[in-house]
Amino acid sequence: MAGWHPPATGPVRVRPTALVAAALLLVSGIPAISAGQTSPPRTEWGAPDLRGLWNHGTATPLERPERHAGRERLTADEVAAVNADARSSAGDLARRAVWWERGLSDGRTAMIVDPVDGRIPSTEATDARSRREPHVDGPEGRNLWERCLTSGVPRLGGVYLQNIHLLQTPDHVVMLHEMIHEVRVIPLDGRPHLPAAVPQWLGSSRGRWEGDTLVVETRHFAAEQLYRGVSQASVHLTERFSVIDADTIEYAVTFDDPDRWTQPWTAMMSMPRTPGPMFEYACHEGNVGMRNTLEIARGEEAATVPR
Repeated sequence: MAGWHPPATGPVRVRPTALVAAALLLVSGIPAISAGQTSPPRTEWGAPDLRGLWNHGTATPLERPERHAGRERLTADEVAAVNADARSSAGDLARRAVWWERGLSDGRTAMIVDPVDGRIPSTEATDARSRREPHVDGPEGRNLWERCLTSGVPRLGGVYLQNIHLLQTPDHVVMLHEMIHEVRVIPLDGRPHLPAAVPQWLGSSRGRWEGDTLVVETRHFAAEQLYRGVSQASVHLTERFSVIDADTIEYAVTFDDPDRWTQPWTAMMSMPRTPGPMFEYACHEGNVGMRNTLEIARGEEAATVPR
């Protein structure tokens, strides 16, 4: 495998239909968690019960804005203003009144909890070397989300389709994301990661329990997979899912790559349980949005050519 390189068409993407179906069968018929429980609910085999539909939407920014430097929390009036703006249907984004989800502030000034300044600790060379600017020369110049290929991980906030359906078996956890209808199948049996020569859009994930917290380590992302414009090819993600109560999961994710950042950095958020069902997000490569973007670009180019 030493001289092997992934094909130009992109990384391998496994469609684990059979395992997802099996997990769904296990989930069906599970009684609702009783109200008023004070300890984390558990599966019938004794693991913390992550099963259900959860939402990762929030109005809390990932990084702390400069105007809030040195402050971890907003005032009550500031929270009210942020939430009022999140609920608003005025202005250029008025159409969001129909299809945008209304993630609200949790009162913090940033999701990033480490480093303490709430900012991503990028190296000086990160932007110059790794950031990829979009272009309209062809569909390859648009990001993978626009092309309906993948929305990537982790999922921290978002404007709509912020639901994740968690399924469990004794030796696997399955995560079905509404956005781009992507599935992560995460073994818990200690098997090694896939080799680096087999990159994945969502990386190679392996999970384990540390007490009542599910820890998922992911590596070997495809080089084309970006997070905030930066390639995740050499990024090591560590995610932690902790059941706080019957209706809340605390989610934390640590990014580690010394070539990208001066230190590992961690973001944290709460994911509330949300009513179902979760409907299909019917995005597909070749969608008319992409065609329209490229056609408009060709039209603008033609308009600038002297007659």
